[in-house]
Amino acid sequence: MEENPFHQCASPDPEEVTMADRFPSPFDISTPDGAEGWQELYTYSSLFGEERRDYEDAAFWFHDGVHWPEALTPWDTTFMEFAIASLSQYNTRHYLIPPAYGVDFRILNGYVYLSPVPAPAEEIEARVPLFMERAGFYFANWDRLYDDWLVKIRDLVKEMTELSFVSLPDMEEMEVITSGAGKGSGNELLASYHRLLDLSLTLWQYHFEFLNLGYAAYLDFFGFCKAAFPSIPDLAIAKMVAGVDVDLFRPDDELKKLARLAVSSGVDGRFDAGDVATVWEKLESDEAGRAWIAEWERAAEPWFNFSTGSGFYHSDKIWIENTEVPVGYITDYIVKVKEGVDLDRPVDALHVERDRVVGEYRELLDSDEDREAFDAKLGLSRTVFPYVENHNFYVEHWAHSVLWRKMRDLGKVLESAGFIADTEDVFMFKRSELADVLWDLYAAWAVGAPARGPGYWPGEIQRRRTIHQALKEWSAPPALGIPPEVVTEPFTVMLWGITSDSVSAWLNSGEGDDEGVLSGFAASPGLVEGPARVIFSADQIGEIEDGEILVAPLTAPSWAPIFGKIKATVTDVGGMMSHAAIVCREYGLPAVTGTAFGTKTIKTGQMLRVDGNTGKVTVLDS
Repeated sequence: MEENPFHQCASPDPEEVTMADRFPSPFDISTPDGAEGWQELYTYSSLFGEERRDYEDAAFWFHDGVHWPEALTPWDTTFMEFAIASLSQYNTRHYLIPPAYGVDFRILNGYVYLSPVPAPAEEIEARVPLFMERAGFYFANWDRLYDDWLVKIRDLVKEMTELSFVSLPDMEEMEVITSGAGKGSGNELLASYHRLLDLSLTLWQYHFEFLNLGYAAYLDFFGFCKAAFPSIPDLAIAKMVAGVDVDLFRPDDELKKLARLAVSSGVDGRFDAGDVATVWEKLESDEAGRAWIAEWERAAEPWFNFSTGSGFYHSDKIWIENTEVPVGYITDYIVKVKEGVDLDRPVDALHVERDRVVGEYRELLDSDEDREAFDAKLGLSRTVFPYVENHNFYVEHWAHSVLWRKMRDLGKVLESAGFIADTEDVFMFKRSELADVLWDLYAAWAVGAPARGPGYWPGEIQRRRTIHQALKEWSAPPALGIPPEVVTEPFTVMLWGITSDSVSAWLNSGEGDDEGVLSGFAASPGLVEGPARVIFSADQIGEIEDGEILVAPLTAPSWAPIFGKIKATVTDVGGMMSHAAIVCREYGLPAVTGTAFGTKTIKTGQMLRVDGNTGKVTVLDS
């Protein structure tokens, strides 16, 4: 690796910034009507406050619409806090990324704002050899350590799955006495919740064990290419690592296998029944159908623990629990199989294009030394790159799906005890607060006296739901505070899609380059025209028709089954290395990400020209 493949954001002097050059101060943002008291829903340390005002008001904060586009419920903030703290820990304390400390985070009116924290300039040089030693160990032992990681993550999910949340009994079983256990059901209930939190934080520690290094290796190769070939497009560099085989695509691959099996075994007609219950009833009627169901069950664990969203919201649908979603995709695939459509990702074509681009640029290098460095950096990028996507399935989808189920099991316990009116209300507690709620339940059970919770929490939960609904209807500004003069910090640019151009567009209220033209990242190559379909959530996917161009705030990996329907994708958020960009490249789907205002500018039915080679989206009619 180069000594320092990273760069910092150049920040202006706060005293020289005028109001026209900055975004609103977080301290000037009003509370939405009906959301008074919203601060009580979130951890005190995650809020902007007078105690840190000088620091917070001088920093640049951007809304993370890639991971948390909507207002969070109290418990759902747990994963946000665990994720960003773990990311930061690996930057700052584990690998000592030379110019970067962590990413600070705040919640404002229920929405997540992030601010990258640079390392002090005087520390950077001393951090470089430490980073090289620590990162170098992982790069040199990547395959072994990654195999170990898979074992760790599967063991963690297994332990999480085995946690039990059940109502406290009227009387302990005799076995508790005869076994000499010395503890009872109340202790187990409290311990299980604390263990669930411990496992959740450990999960996110594991998540970033490799991820930042995966980005670092790619950024090292990216920096080498930019230095060696000053005019090389970012997309050309991305093409050189395309065509990877990653586990994130397995859920979609399993759907395709099941569709092919339905046709080959002659059970495809049963999917015309409509609702899933009727489809299953018909499948269970004979041996061929039962064999198909057996294959479904084999695929479902773990691959259908797949969220229709980012995985960060308990309200996102999970395939294995909402079987109408994957069955609907299978039904669409059955039609395509019978029409003779090739369902496979265009991996061979990606490899041909990848090798062409590599050969073209490698030929431009002048020396054997440069070619050797190019080959080594490219080889490392290809080795580590699959993790950049694989972790998303194992953490955000599989593990989170299990955790949401466990939380609902806990919600059922509280509902049966009268603490909440509905199982879903469990997500309206803060994570630390829920421990106190369980103590109230346990202590009252132990004493044999009434708990306070049933008389207190139902009304409070309803108040919080009213507040949260008001927050959901608020439109979060894209940024707060003082923007940097130039955005060069690579993670901010490549993952979140925050660039100098996007900051300028936000400051100028989103005006395009020309009338009817939006600019973003040239995320996946191709030039197409077609009618727009603007959607804002996975629940609207059923509205998409063949030949349309999908316009959305962002896409999720679980939307891949619709990529055979659409011509291109346009998103509001996300950079070159966002999941949306990577998945589109791997499916050969033209894409422009990070347009900032696509869903606000474009209307369903308008004709668009999407140029994934240049990052331009043109509205052809108004």
